[in-house]
Amino acid sequence: MSLVLIVIPTYNEADNLPTLLEAIHLALPEGHILISDDGSPDGTADIAEGILSAFPGSRVMRRTRERGYGRACLDGFRYALEHGYDFVVTLDADWSHDPVAIPEILKALEAGNDLVIGSRYCNGISVVNWPLRRVILSVFANRYVRAIVRLPLEDCTSGYRGYRARALRAANLSGVVSEGYAFLVEMAVRIHRAGAKLTEVPILFVERRAGQSKMSKRVMFESALLPWRLLVTPLRLDRAALTADDRPRPPAPDSESGNPSPPTAS
Repeated sequence: MSLVLIVIPTYNEADNLPTLLEAIHLALPEGHILISDDGSPDGTADIAEGILSAFPGSRVMRRTRERGYGRACLDGFRYALEHGYDFVVTLDADWSHDPVAIPEILKALEAGNDLVIGSRYCNGISVVNWPLRRVILSVFANRYVRAIVRLPLEDCTSGYRGYRARALRAANLSGVVSEGYAFLVEMAVRIHRAGAKLTEVPILFVERRAGQSKMSKRVMFESALLPWRLLVTPLRLDRAALTADDRPRPPAPDSESGNPSPPTAS
């Protein structure tokens, strides 16, 4: 059986997390969950620890430096590689990504794909409760990215994803420089240029249930500039990782106790 780690970056998601974690556990009882928290002042990490104590193999990573969406994901990816997971799934903590789609994403990974995107746009436009201007901005942003970096995806900026471990190795995580939505584009470009297989599965995207969006002008500015940077900058990748999946790997966390030394991040 494949070992699956579900990585959820969080900042002030105390209102959303309890029901989300229960829904994830229902969708994939055998999966492990890693909350990668950026020091949420609303107690998100404490709430998550209380819930995850009942889920073997699941835990909270309390991050203290280099905060941000991309850094939180990267720490989760490194944890997954260090502990021998086969697949990593990422989703947002705000209920915009329904956990019911996790089995379909894993099915596509099991079929041999290296990066699977939970896509809002591969089956028309599947977005609920967004104002028209935001839908237009998102559709335009994806067309803008595709035109520059030639990604074979309809939804380049979705954070609902499944990764094979070999794809994360091939991407060379130490070289990733971006944050926010730009981070999602950079990861997809790195994996695509390494020669990995990408695909999309349709999801229904729903505006967050509670809390505030993390979108900012800085995030939007970085997202606009990054495709051009990726176009002109050679990327250092580990293409050999795509054919080296049979290398020895460390064991995943003990599924019986579920509580080895807690992960830390700098």
